[in-house]
Amino acid sequence: MFTRSTQLWFFILVIPYLLSCSNNWLNEKPDEFLTVPGTVADYQALLDNVTLLNNAQPGLGEVASGDFHMSYDSWQSLFSRQERSAYIWESTDRFYGGEQNTDWAASYKQILTHNIVLDGLQKLKARHAADPEWKNVFGSALFFRSFSLYNLSQLFCKGYNDETADREPGLPLRLSADVDAHIGRSTLRQTYHQITGDLKQAIPYLGTSQKVKTRPSKQAAYALLARVYLSLEDYEQAGAYADSALQIQHGLLNYATLKAGSYPLPRFNEEVIFHASTTYGAFNASRLLVDPDLLGQYDEADLRRTLFFVSARNGFTFRGSYSGDKNLFCGLATDEMYLIRSECYARAGRYKDAIADLNLLLKSRWRSAHREIRVDDDAVLPLILKERRKELVFRCLRWSDLRRLNRDERFATTLVRTMNNTTYRLLPNDKRYVFPIDEEEIRLSGIAQNDR
Repeated sequence: MFTRSTQLWFFILVIPYLLSCSNNWLNEKPDEFLTVPGTVADYQALLDNVTLLNNAQPGLGEVASGDFHMSYDSWQSLFSRQERSAYIWESTDRFYGGEQNTDWAASYKQILTHNIVLDGLQKLKARHAADPEWKNVFGSALFFRSFSLYNLSQLFCKGYNDETADREPGLPLRLSADVDAHIGRSTLRQTYHQITGDLKQAIPYLGTSQKVKTRPSKQAAYALLARVYLSLEDYEQAGAYADSALQIQHGLLNYATLKAGSYPLPRFNEEVIFHASTTYGAFNASRLLVDPDLLGQYDEADLRRTLFFVSARNGFTFRGSYSGDKNLFCGLATDEMYLIRSECYARAGRYKDAIADLNLLLKSRWRSAHREIRVDDDAVLPLILKERRKELVFRCLRWSDLRRLNRDERFATTLVRTMNNTTYRLLPNDKRYVFPIDEEEIRLSGIAQNDR
């Protein structure tokens, strides 16, 4: 008989496959699909479920981040209550209205998949640990689990403060495929320790090239560590890991060679280190209207203005995703690494190095010959952060940036949205920078709701 974990594996991997098949499947014997995973290839197949593991990343933070607005009619037409709630930073008691939190549920389905793979590979370790394929799948599963945990932490945990990290609640850390295990909330420090620990463990197992960019690589692990340490405001570590990623993969697209079209930035382009994406109704071009103040920050000679944005009814909408389609890219890419390294150089007082990285990036983004930036030292960091927002717009990073930058009064931002003659505000460091935990999760597990 199947164990419960095996049954879950069956539903995660097999059912989506069956649903994608033609009706001719109904005339075939189903026995071939009832195989319990037991080989390295089986576990690689689990990790190649791109629909679940790559293209179902959390997006509520981007809905809430303030870089766009929509009309009242567009807001009302959104399919889910939680999406409407995220847009106006709704209170906990009104946020879900009985809906399951999509980001929470999808991320923990991903983590279950990672744990099934890791548990299964441990059973094969004695015979296969020296095999390159085993190593790659093992490192990939660790990377994927870290990626899911990090994305959850940016929505459902407070921003990191080393002085209080042992007292603040983190995530439920499910580290095995035993779905019956009762798991409470870890501390915030334990959550980040798990995230960084998984990535550091993954690095020696991963290679620097993969058949497809939906599979993680060594540079992807370095890049994600850079992103995580930036969130922790550990700028020395963030800069070092960004540099490690760039030592392996450093290419930049020349935007002058791209042609404006429906989706002008190609998927899996040379900047992409690891592909992941998200989609919500709010990001539909018929609803999303780019914040005019943000749009105004792009110079007329800045190619990002014409490649990222296109005229729409009542304003401009976004089309510049590295996903090459309507979904928002939230993976890892070299442009982000240049900006992380540049910011970290600036925070360490290495202003020439910081500006050199920024100039290298911007040279590939302007229509005419880019005039190198020369500014006073005290203007370097604000300039880098401004360019970070412009370059990484709609990349699922703004929410995390707001959370950390709001701790510095120089960069603190109040978000404001107005709809139907009602104005909504999110002040710096507001408790609503943490989303409510899924209501069903609280009912079943008994974990505490976030204080917001």
